[in-house]
Amino acid sequence: MAYSEEPPQTGDQRTAEEKAIDDWLPITSDRSAKWWYSTFHNVTAMVGAGVLSLPYAMSNMGWGPGVVILIISWLITLYTLWQMVEMHEMVPGKRFDRYHELGQHAFGEKLGLYIVVPQQIVVEVSTCIVYMVTGGRSLKKFHETVCPDCKEIKLTYFIMIFSSIHFVLSHLPNFNSISIVSLAAAVMSLSYSTIAWTASLSKGVPKDVDYGMRGSSPQANTFNFFNALGDVAFAYAGHNVVLEIQATIPSTPENPSKKPMWKGVVFAYLVVAICYFPVALCGYYIFGNKVDDNILVTLEKPTWLIAAANMMVLVHVIGSYQIYAMAVFDMLETYLVKQKKFKPSFVLRFTTRTAYVAFTMFIAMTFPFFGGLMGFFGGLALAPTTYFLPCIMWLVIKKPKMFSITWILNWICIAAGVALMILSPIGGLRNIIISAKNYRFYQ
Repeated sequence: MAYSEEPPQTGDQRTAEEKAIDDWLPITSDRSAKWWYSTFHNVTAMVGAGVLSLPYAMSNMGWGPGVVILIISWLITLYTLWQMVEMHEMVPGKRFDRYHELGQHAFGEKLGLYIVVPQQIVVEVSTCIVYMVTGGRSLKKFHETVCPDCKEIKLTYFIMIFSSIHFVLSHLPNFNSISIVSLAAAVMSLSYSTIAWTASLSKGVPKDVDYGMRGSSPQANTFNFFNALGDVAFAYAGHNVVLEIQATIPSTPENPSKKPMWKGVVFAYLVVAICYFPVALCGYYIFGNKVDDNILVTLEKPTWLIAAANMMVLVHVIGSYQIYAMAVFDMLETYLVKQKKFKPSFVLRFTTRTAYVAFTMFIAMTFPFFGGLMGFFGGLALAPTTYFLPCIMWLVIKKPKMFSITWILNWICIAAGVALMILSPIGGLRNIIISAKNYRFYQ
């Protein structure tokens, strides 16, 4: 391609070649999204199958700490999400379409990449692997529920069946092209969350319900508490793709993208609250410390409803996988085209995306207890990118007055996020060791 000889228009400093590449990349190729796209993309990104583990997290924290941590997490992550939406276009004429671009603006070209990209890759790839496992388990649970007398099929095969869907869907070109999948996923997340807490309430509180700590010793309870913190952090993972979602919304000086984006985020967070709080509180209230790490497993009956709920989880994790995978595809394709100078083409895109889906499938099949590692990854990578990295960027870029309300609020969020990042991987690592002791490959 030849470089443009015309002067840049309306502050756009890109050459014709750079513009052509941006028009090909999945994040920047289509900027026609509406505010409600923001709602269901954020719901799909955030309300993962992790919502079904919230009653289990509550059983490891107890009523008081559990309720407080759920509410504080909701408030902190809503605040940090608002910060990211505001920072998307803080430089006139420029949009930070990706998390690492905002990081580079805050910390410098190289340091910004080193700080943001590794964490974002860990979050997005590990989330895709968790959803591979969750999708396979939902299929397996559905099969066992509707056909209890059938011959047992290995989880490995169900993961392969689930991944076959993504070998097709992953070739949709950009965020807006997966909107229908994302909308279906958002509707399903609300549906199975509602089934989880209403079916729990319909059972009533058994006489022997116990709200004591589930661990056999104070040491076990401490580790379980740390791991539960990571489970809660994993439930608020949407920040890693929020700038990428906002990048799909059109923007003008008169109508910046932050207005429709924020409107969509507010609606998304209301849906998050409607999903999270009833499931966590009702599930723990009914089952106490006997609840499983997936409340649908605890419920078991009525059979038809639990089978339907598992299919809803399946549809949801299909959409969630695509949301996170699209951000990874953008990273990979940007690197190959801009850094390695590959020509944008169907072959490049097909090869890259097929290889990524195959990779996540292989890891999910090899380590199907990966879903139990949410506490580890929730603390290690999600806590920084969700709870305190936006606050640090805000302090660096906006420079609020020392000891002002904004300054204090940001430092409180940073302190809470750092504590989460240190404590929850400790509990998560213990779970990894326990799970690995009795594990056989490809069981």
